[in-house]
Amino acid sequence: MERLERIAVLENYLEAELLGRELEAREIPHVMRSYHDSAYDGIYQFQKGWGEVQAPEEFREEILAMLRDFRETMGPPADESEPRP
Repeated sequence: MERLERIAVLENYLEAELLGRELEAREIPHVMRSYHDSAYDGIYQFQKGWGEVQAPEEFREEILAMLRDFRETMGPPADESEPRP
């Protein structure tokens, strides 16, 4: 397998799941690495994000473009203080 580099930090599970499916569909080699550590009850995910995606450097721009598209589509997290429609 090619050498993998950290491409991006993922904000949450949904982002990781969507990106992972798209990478598999495009047959881009990758690894999703979660920052969860049960010994610390997930505190690293709270501070650093859900985890990261690792892939060969040659796919960096393509993956970052996919991630930007997902983030634009999903939009910012809903503010729980606002009433829901």
